[in-house]
Amino acid sequence: MNLSTLTPAKGSRKTRHRVGRGQGSGWGKTAGRGSKGHSSRSGFTYSVNEGGQMPLHRRLPKFGFKSPFKTEYRTVAVGQLEAWSQAGKLTQDVSLDALIKAGVLTKRQQVKVLGDGELTAKLNITAHAFSESAKEKIEKAGGTTTVVVRTLDEAQSMKGADKQPMDVATALATPKPKLKRGVKKNAAAIKSAEAAKASEKKKTAKTK
Repeated sequence: MNLSTLTPAKGSRKTRHRVGRGQGSGWGKTAGRGSKGHSSRSGFTYSVNEGGQMPLHRRLPKFGFKSPFKTEYRTVAVGQLEAWSQAGKLTQDVSLDALIKAGVLTKRQQVKVLGDGELTAKLNITAHAFSESAKEKIEKAGGTTTVVVRTLDEAQSMKGADKQPMDVATALATPKPKLKRGVKKNAAAIKSAEAAKASEKKKTAKTK
C-alpha cells in the first residue's frame, strides 16, 4: 500500500448534484426550481411577507438592549501580565505601547485590566480602566495604576494651543470635552422669550 493506491471509504464521498444538464438526468430544464415566478430567478430570497398571516418577527416579543453609549474594552488579566513579565516581554513600566506590542489591543481600542490570576512583579501599569481586584493586587505588589482617557491613536493626533503636536502622555490624560446638547434650541427659546417680553412692555407703555 502507498499513497497512490489509497481510496476513500465506500459511501464517504457523494456525487455532486448537477442540475440543468439535460432531461435524462431528472434535474434538467427547470433544475428543480419550478416554472416562472421570482423563486425561479437568480438572487431570489424569501420575503418577510407571509401572505396576510402575522409574520414571525411580529409574533415574537422584543428582547434585549444594546446601549450605544457603552465603552467597549479589550481585557487583560494581571496573571497574564505576570507571565509576560517573568518571560521578559514586559518591563516594569507597562505602557499602552507595550500592551499593543503584546497584541492586547490596537491603537484605536481601550484596555481594562482585570484581577484574574496572581501578581508578584512590581508593575507600573497604564490603562483605561482597572477592576477593583486588579488595582488591589497591583498596589499590593508595590506597583502603580494610571488611568488614561483617550486612545493612543487620539493622543498622537492631538495638538496644543500653539497648533503643535501635544506630548503623548499629556494628551492621553486630557479629558474629552462634554457634549453640549440643545444649545441652539435654548438660544432660540431665550430669544423668543426676550421678544415676547419686549412686545409686552410696548403694549403696557401704549395703554398708559
